[in-house]
Amino acid sequence: MRERVLRIIMSNPKPFVPKSLRPGSRVGIAAPAGHFNPDKFTAGIKALENQGFKPFIPSRLTTRKGYLAGNDIHRAEVIQRLFADPSVDAILCARGGYGSMRILPLLDYAAIRHNPKVFIGFSDITALLTVLYIKCSLVTYHGPVVTSLGMASPQTGAALTAAISCDRKIVMQPPNGFILKQGVAAGPVIGGNLTILSHLLGTPFKPRYEGHILFLEDCDEKPYRIDRMLTQMRLSGCLNGIAGLFLGEFKECGSLDVIKEIVTDIFEDLEIPIMGGFEIGHGRTNLTLPIGLSARLDTRSRQLSYQEPAIS
Repeated sequence: MRERVLRIIMSNPKPFVPKSLRPGSRVGIAAPAGHFNPDKFTAGIKALENQGFKPFIPSRLTTRKGYLAGNDIHRAEVIQRLFADPSVDAILCARGGYGSMRILPLLDYAAIRHNPKVFIGFSDITALLTVLYIKCSLVTYHGPVVTSLGMASPQTGAALTAAISCDRKIVMQPPNGFILKQGVAAGPVIGGNLTILSHLLGTPFKPRYEGHILFLEDCDEKPYRIDRMLTQMRLSGCLNGIAGLFLGEFKECGSLDVIKEIVTDIFEDLEIPIMGGFEIGHGRTNLTLPIGLSARLDTRSRQLSYQEPAIS
């Protein structure tokens, strides 16, 4: 087996790792994307409280404009206020859906950079996780949202608490992991929802993937759409120089064997390790994955291991 370890000297400053949360830490709730189901929201808030955290729900969070949780300015201002509020220790998004991309030009990234804290979400929130890492050098957290917490598996809540409260290095070894290409890679982890990442292409917020270990997941996309998005990203050149690739869930995206075939075909010419089966994404188990933190992907041990704790 040919092994290839990529160690990249990054031109960007070392990402800032947020402070650890403790029992009683105040978690502000933001709604940067779609409006949310009140029953799922209430269940998620209760689950957050059961984990020992104190939720803070800003005024007018339930504002609604069509399929969005209020207009763009309102949604951006909620995030901005939560970052600026010294009594708020972390920010957890209420729901994904759609809308995060619309507020990217409205955020004050300099102000956020001076008030860094834990920021958590997934799916549509991928846009914010990625851009806060790129523009603010802030480690963010691909993890559950409020409306998914209430019905999530016990592993989901435990992984979230461990990631933002414990100083142990995170190691992920999926029980049903599979290998598409053998190898070893090292670099910061970046990624999230494939649909959102592909839609950042051609915008001022397109991230640089070179030297990173890329993570991808998606939901309710037909195989030809998965193919189209991955092909678009490859043709754009944005994935040139990635160190490795690993896959989370592709829920309701057709046969897993077909997804494997698509990924293998599109990345055939890259000598990088590719592994899948990670319990991250739209399933009942959605393990928390730090974005921007250095890790090692090793197909021999079938695991992703972070090189430092996810919090400071």
